[in-house]
Amino acid sequence: MSVTRSILSHMNIVLEDGSTADSTKASGKPAKLNIGDQTLSPAFEAEIVNLNEGDKHSFTLAPADAFGESNPDAIHYLDRSKFPADMELQAGVIVSFAGPGGSEIPGIVREVAGDSVTVDLNHPLAGHSVTFELEVVQVL
Repeated sequence: MSVTRSILSHMNIVLEDGSTADSTKASGKPAKLNIGDQTLSPAFEAEIVNLNEGDKHSFTLAPADAFGESNPDAIHYLDRSKFPADMELQAGVIVSFAGPGGSEIPGIVREVAGDSVTVDLNHPLAGHSVTFELEVVQVL
């Protein structure tokens, strides 16, 4: 399916505990959301398909409809020698790996135990229900 329309929208992504995980207002750059190109989940598209300029809309999506479920296959146990010797590895540190075509794949260090480093390549919001707070700036 091709893009049927696009929406420029300021967006807050709010976690279950009420904290804001991300906000386009901080950067001053609204997000472009394409409806119909399959980059958004069907549940997300259903929430925004009828929005117009000036509309404000808030909705909560389950993990499967937002950033996906946490995939245990995306958690890797690597030897400390795979990282630069001067890299400080501790839980919460984001590390980058080379992906296909020169892309970068971010991973979060979950645990360091001796020479074993646990790295999670899931999206940081995978496995979480999230609330999207949208304010439509423009319909394209």
